[in-house]
Amino acid sequence: MDTQNVVIIGGGASGLSAALYLARAGLKPLVLAGSPPGGQLMLTTEVENFPGQMSILGGDLIAVMRKQASTFGATIVDENVKSINFVGAERALPVQHAQPTQHAQPAQHIITLANGTEYKTKAVIIATGAKALWMGLESETRLRGKGVSACATCDGFFFKNKVVAVIGGGDSALEEALTLTKFASKVYLIHRRAEFKASKIMQKRVLEHEKIEVIWNAAVKEVLGTNRVEGLQLRSVEISQPTADQLKSAQTKESGLSRSQPVSADSTIKVDGVFVAIGHRPDTDLFKGQIELDEKGYIMTSQMYGLELLRSVKTSLNQTSGSENQLITDKPISTDFNCNYQTMTSIPGVFGAGDCVDHVYKQASTAAGMGVQASLDAERWVESLTS
Repeated sequence: MDTQNVVIIGGGASGLSAALYLARAGLKPLVLAGSPPGGQLMLTTEVENFPGQMSILGGDLIAVMRKQASTFGATIVDENVKSINFVGAERALPVQHAQPTQHAQPAQHIITLANGTEYKTKAVIIATGAKALWMGLESETRLRGKGVSACATCDGFFFKNKVVAVIGGGDSALEEALTLTKFASKVYLIHRRAEFKASKIMQKRVLEHEKIEVIWNAAVKEVLGTNRVEGLQLRSVEISQPTADQLKSAQTKESGLSRSQPVSADSTIKVDGVFVAIGHRPDTDLFKGQIELDEKGYIMTSQMYGLELLRSVKTSLNQTSGSENQLITDKPISTDFNCNYQTMTSIPGVFGAGDCVDHVYKQASTAAGMGVQASLDAERWVESLTS
């Protein structure tokens, strides 16, 4: 069984950035990039907001990063991980009272690939990313990257003075719609219900924005277009009707006409782009029951756990009366996290980076930065095992 210093699980921007730094440090990391490799960038056509690149195809950016990491000594294997056995993960999660382990024995985490190959490693960086949730339409898949997107921050620039649609009704969807108003001439917001799940402040901003038209009780039946998105065929979803307050909030100042409307069966609207914002799902199923995850399945690192604990404490303080500024939290206090390593998970020697940790920013450049952080932590960890 081969023994490694560091194994990186994931071959996207985060994993490859970690590989580059570890390779330059002489640790000869092994990258298990998966099959197919490359992460969400492989589904992106033109990338113009990655530092140092004026314009590059997503697949080409991954190819450059792979070559750079390999040049400095990283080994990249395009295979999927079948199972993983983390040392210290045999305990039940969450653990609330155990003392954190300061050091692990070298080369004890065991990773098994789908082809049966096994590796032992001193440290692991999990950079498996997250997948956007899609509607499941053939036309949506066919036109992905040709007008169908899941990231307004990434692709909104390409729709200047165009008409676009956003699918969804949560905070992410409403945020996508507001972002697109900076570029598009009109934004349809299509939601299958008659009320949003988003926060009240986000609802107010959307319903009052002159560029946004909400279509209630509607779902996409088909994305129209041959080589590029040309429109949407909608179907009605009779669940409930918009409230009077919602319709009133969407009055235009100029005409007094409602910009919120239900849709009739099989309506068609012309759009140049479609942004699917029905959520993301972190690719972390492989690690359930071994490392601590949040309620949505994202990996908890020391840094993320600290932020969650702070939010809980602040919520408790806001609910206390008078001047009782006591540190009260309803969140169980875990001592599994080693605060000397911000990217370490609840298992010593196992680190997390990229979109499988981050559910806020979700950008290639932030994922790359998190990969660098995890690599520096992993390097210090490996050095501590021999010191």
